[in-house]
Amino acid sequence: MIEIVDKSKCCGCEACRSICPKKCISMQADKEGFLYPKVDLSQCVDCKLCEKVCPVLNPKYSKKEPLAYAGINNDINIRLQSSSGGIFTLIAEQIILKKGVVFGACFDEQWNVVHDYTETKEGLSRFRGSKYVQSYIGNSFLQAKRFLDEGRFVLFSGTPCQIAGLRNFLRKPYQNLLTVDLVCHGVPSQKVWKKYLYELVSEAYNIKKRSSSFSFADKINSISFRSKENGWKKYNVKIEYKNGKKDVIPAERNIYMNAFLSDLSLRPSCYDCPAKLHKVQSDITLADFWGVDRLHPEIDDDKGCGLILVNKEHAFALLKSLDCQLYEQKLDEVIPFNPSIEHPVKEPVNRNFFYMVLDKNNLAFAYNASTSSAILMRIIRKIYRRL
Repeated sequence: MIEIVDKSKCCGCEACRSICPKKCISMQADKEGFLYPKVDLSQCVDCKLCEKVCPVLNPKYSKKEPLAYAGINNDINIRLQSSSGGIFTLIAEQIILKKGVVFGACFDEQWNVVHDYTETKEGLSRFRGSKYVQSYIGNSFLQAKRFLDEGRFVLFSGTPCQIAGLRNFLRKPYQNLLTVDLVCHGVPSQKVWKKYLYELVSEAYNIKKRSSSFSFADKINSISFRSKENGWKKYNVKIEYKNGKKDVIPAERNIYMNAFLSDLSLRPSCYDCPAKLHKVQSDITLADFWGVDRLHPEIDDDKGCGLILVNKEHAFALLKSLDCQLYEQKLDEVIPFNPSIEHPVKEPVNRNFFYMVLDKNNLAFAYNASTSSAILMRIIRKIYRRL
């Protein structure tokens, strides 16, 4: 039976909930907004399936180094809509052409980040672009298994821990399954994300005092974490509102991205990630090819270049069939520009302080209080850490 004693040992992949034959495991949010499994002991039959599929309790290792490539989609429009080089869309289109199903992370009507699937090329646009929030898996593992058992091709994309959870959940290999993950920095909680959106909408609509009935979801038109209006490297976070206003904020000045990239808002398990490099279970890993301007300046047009890691041999043939530019790389040359390939980030000493302050203050105050070098704030943080 799954019992969470140390939260750093649960990545929230939901494999345990998905596999439970008695449906007695639910995912419940803690005070930080991260989901953890909770077992209804009155229904549990102690079959231990939940333990057997946990990617933290049952990690898999591979000594083989992945093959590395730079990748650029030849369709400039798709590349500009994508976070990096537009390679995911090309891979997904191959599955759609085979009458298959593609799973990925997208926004729902409430601007939660959730996993969903599509069977059409048009539906792929929902999955395009990064979402720097931990997605809700929901019934996606169960749906993917149903499609696989029907003999349909399935592409399942997600974070490395979600892919590891899916592989364990399936409990056997499927020749008609292709898995794609990403080089993951870590995941903030939906609570932090929602708080940020509430604050932005309140300002955009000049709402001074929010009531319990206040809803931000119907006031937003679109969200892009990685707008390339000013280029790929200096991307903006862009949110458009239904009143005609919009926020276009460079990532380095965006308070949500500041908290994310300073590692304050991440899930506890992200600091001890169970799915880095030789523990990755995906067929293909995608990322931004940071460092392309140093290693291959001749192909860098600042519109986005993808880094592709081929983890399984059978994925190589698919990669070669794509309508894109491919340039072979040396793995040890690209890792220094994207260290999250190999190592998780370190937990900041003020990480728990950040979440404590966030409970009763806005995101900007929590971030600034957690990072300020002012003597008073340093004393307050030190006192908190000793409590």
